[in-house]
Amino acid sequence: MKYLAHISEDGLREQTVEEHCENVAELAAQFAEPFHAESWGYCAGIMHDVGKATTGFQNRLLHDGPRVDHSTAGAQELLKREGMYPLLAYCVVGHHAGLPDKGTEADSADSGTLCGRGKKKILDCHEYMNNVEAPTLESPEIKYIKGGGFSVAFFLRMIYSCLVDADFLDTEDFMDDGKTERQPGKAEKRLLDALLEYVSPWLKNTNRETVNGRRTEILKASLEMGKKEPGIYSMTVPTGGGKTVASLAFALEHACTYGKDRIIYVIPYTSIIEQNAQVFRDILGDDAVLENHSNIDYGESEELKPMQLAAENWDKPVVVTTNVQFFESFFANGPAKCRKLHNVANSVIIFDEAQKLPTQYLIPCVRVMEELAVNYGCTIELCTATQPSLDWFFSENIKIQEICPRVHDQFQFFKRTEVKNIGTLSEEEFVEHVRVEKQALCIFNNRKRVQRIYKELQGEGIYHLSTLMYPIHRKRKLNEIRDRLKHGEKCVVIATSLVEAGVDVDFQFVYRELAGVDSIVQAAGRCNREGLRRLDESTTYVFTFQEKAGMASELRQPVEISKNIVEDFSDISSLEAIESYFQQLHYIKGEQQLDRDHIVEQFEKGAKTGSYPFASVAEQFKLIKNNTKLILIEKEPEAKRLIDQLRYGEKSRKLIRKLGNYGVQVYEQDFESLNSAGFLEILDQWNSEVAVLRDDGKYSEDMGLEINEKDGEVLIW
Repeated sequence: MKYLAHISEDGLREQTVEEHCENVAELAAQFAEPFHAESWGYCAGIMHDVGKATTGFQNRLLHDGPRVDHSTAGAQELLKREGMYPLLAYCVVGHHAGLPDKGTEADSADSGTLCGRGKKKILDCHEYMNNVEAPTLESPEIKYIKGGGFSVAFFLRMIYSCLVDADFLDTEDFMDDGKTERQPGKAEKRLLDALLEYVSPWLKNTNRETVNGRRTEILKASLEMGKKEPGIYSMTVPTGGGKTVASLAFALEHACTYGKDRIIYVIPYTSIIEQNAQVFRDILGDDAVLENHSNIDYGESEELKPMQLAAENWDKPVVVTTNVQFFESFFANGPAKCRKLHNVANSVIIFDEAQKLPTQYLIPCVRVMEELAVNYGCTIELCTATQPSLDWFFSENIKIQEICPRVHDQFQFFKRTEVKNIGTLSEEEFVEHVRVEKQALCIFNNRKRVQRIYKELQGEGIYHLSTLMYPIHRKRKLNEIRDRLKHGEKCVVIATSLVEAGVDVDFQFVYRELAGVDSIVQAAGRCNREGLRRLDESTTYVFTFQEKAGMASELRQPVEISKNIVEDFSDISSLEAIESYFQQLHYIKGEQQLDRDHIVEQFEKGAKTGSYPFASVAEQFKLIKNNTKLILIEKEPEAKRLIDQLRYGEKSRKLIRKLGNYGVQVYEQDFESLNSAGFLEILDQWNSEVAVLRDDGKYSEDMGLEINEKDGEVLIW
């Protein structure tokens, strides 16, 4: 009997189960080649769809019969076998539903665990299986890091990625009759040549007493260090040192020297992503750079379709993404998020603003880095002006090499501002301090205080900035601010920490309420940013408020440690002060708080019985834990048009992404508080996740969304 896997939409073409499984097997083996696991990829592909070779599935395909579970059959065949085959059953059984937990022998057949699925009664496919020969699985060529359980689970997730991407691609190729519009690409010498041409004017400057001369020194060192062997590197470059281009130079040189497939740039903030990705496109061309984060929408245009497709599996030479997207994918269990993971192997991965790695999951995130470096051919580059001292989280045999030459000297040269502690001020004293300033940036830890002090100072040239404003509104305000700064006009900005990174502004003075030292240094980077003033003309003032105010729980320990740093170091922006800050922070938090949900421990314990909690960990590992909801602000014509599409019943994540430019994210409890006060129109088709602000008076041009004490808090992220 001929068993079919797919029929084209026009009904004129057929693909057999044998053809599909063979294609997927070969492609998955190719994807697993960079980490020497071809037999695992091939076996997963051969076995994944054997459940389609049944009368039940053929009835479903040909006659629109009832749905049939076709994933369990291959997994059950693997579970019957001895050796390593049962491990591969995780990948096969989950190639549509997601990698499961193993569960226990007590689990019922409908439990969804691997043990449960092993008991499930399925349609007979023995006739087809008589002709299927699964290859011998070769022992994985991976080094077990520490206990080894995390390493095995990581390996299985990478094989799973190979399988699901191969399955997607072969199915897509058949359904589109080979006419897909994918334009895959890998890092090539032409990209390095484009970079060298771009920086060629810089390379002529050898005067180390000029800013451009120092940037050139760092750039040349980056190119030279790029020729060194793969491993883990740090790039500790001060603000103004040309870190973005220098880090790309290292990565491209290294990729060309060692045949790395792509460069992945991982950044904590979407605001930084957008400007860095534009720099990369200016240098390398639009077709070489893929942005993949929540704010990007490539739409349905034919011109952008290749990028839309590449976002599914990161098959582009340069990928720019977020910490959330990158790390959550490595702990996810679903096919859509895991599909791209195999394309991370054999890459150069740059973590920009490395001090912003999520503290509550620092240990699991470092384990991901180490696995990629040790077992999957990746080189890691940790970039920041405030290096977080991660050495002791890695295994003893891993040594982090510094790329930037003469680091201490560079920091002294690029020093643009003196950081001074001015002690404790009352809000009234602070207002009097700032009232006389012409150009100053003021950053506080509490958003209600931001609103309160802004109202005290309100007037010509006084601005309020926070994520209480929808993104397009905030960008418009930033453009006004930059314009006033450029023309030397009065400009005092009262803001939350959103302006500390990725916002390119240059103030004469910065006032920063005491926070983590890394945040203070980031804030100081907005002071005399262009170096147009003398050092003694630009000061960053650090202070505490006399009046106590609510503080986010994650800020409390950093603030307490910063108090110690202020007492112990005359210059809290020095490299020594920064190193001491992170050492104290990590020591005080300890392993318990650096792996809040015991992610690594769960995999290490599970390895003893081959019980890997893929589904459970995927639920737990969320870098943004709090559930949030979107409040849309219907003030601009485009916002009104998009909101009307929602009201008339359109329901798509693509539409919500577009509307994100006109919305404010709030915590769930605060959303409910505003709703109960009658301020929100709930859009029911989104199960109360999305609402439109009813009261136009609650949103102002100056303040954005105004939240009263009784209305609740708004999320800052």
